Amino acid sequence: MQQFHNGCIGAGANLVSACDIRYCTEDAYFAIKEIDIGLAADIGILQRLPKSVGNDSLLREYIFTCEPIDSKNAKEIGIVSKIFPSKEEMMDATFKLAALIASKSPVAVQGTKIALNYSRDHSVKEGLEFMTYWNMTMLQSEDVLKAAEATISRSKEPPQFSKL
Repeated sequence: MQQFHNGCIGAGANLVSACDIRYCTEDAYFAIKEIDIGLAADIGILQRLPKSVGNDSLLREYIFTCEPIDSKNAKEIGIVSKIFPSKEEMMDATFKLAALIASKSPVAVQGTKIALNYSRDHSVKEGLEFMTYWNMTMLQSEDVLKAAEATISRSKEPPQFSKL
């Protein structure tokens, strides 16, 4: 999970491209400036960002021109999922989301992340085959049993999952 406010340039922009969930503030902007210094970005942004954004043409325009991407356009093309009026509101939302995700089965969260990343670069058929083997392993964890017991008992308390 990544959050940024004000400028996010260079290595910061590369870090953002490597994160699963990205938030920013209204005053945020995002810039890929390597072309301005005679380089092609080299630590992952050119490989990751095109797979996460919805408008490849606009992304290329920003990359080729080194123009900053404001928060509104960053959300429009999919660099960020939410924009907040202030840093404080963004931080609060980020911690709430992190706590919610942390309350889930770590085995299931990690398995889902691995599957999403794998499926991004493989066919649906290959992704399904991968998940068959992954789920055989995940079924060996106590988390499935704990989640099933909590559901059956209609407990209002979430199950307490083991750490990885």
